[in-house]
Amino acid sequence: MSTGMKIFSWLMVLWNGIGVAAFFSQVMMTPEMIAQLPEAQQAVYRDIPAWSYSAYALAVFGGLIGSLLLALGKKLAFPVLVVSLAGVVVQQYYNFVIIDAIKLMGWGIVVMPIIVTTISIVLVLISQRGVKSGWLN
Repeated sequence: MSTGMKIFSWLMVLWNGIGVAAFFSQVMMTPEMIAQLPEAQQAVYRDIPAWSYSAYALAVFGGLIGSLLLALGKKLAFPVLVVSLAGVVVQQYYNFVIIDAIKLMGWGIVVMPIIVTTISIVLVLISQRGVKSGWLN
């Protein structure tokens, strides 16, 4: 694995670590914290179904573990990152189809999901290439 790929992989470990922190931040929101949000957002945070939280968990923990495996040169990174991407897709489906987050919070809400989805896709493609090229074993 090239030095540039190692640096990228470790940056993705950091990125996904931030995702895990964001997950815990959301899961640990108290009713008092939710009450401080605008009313439309309060309903969103109070009513998140377990399957959406599960998808979120798969996305961030899969991203963290998959990125770590990628940084360590392990081919197991590929299937783990595929699971992470599936979690991202399901989570975005909930956010943009089920609850229509754009209507609730405006177009500014799409920036981070676009970044997250793009990075997830890139990680899957890089890990797939690594398996095919043999630099992940």
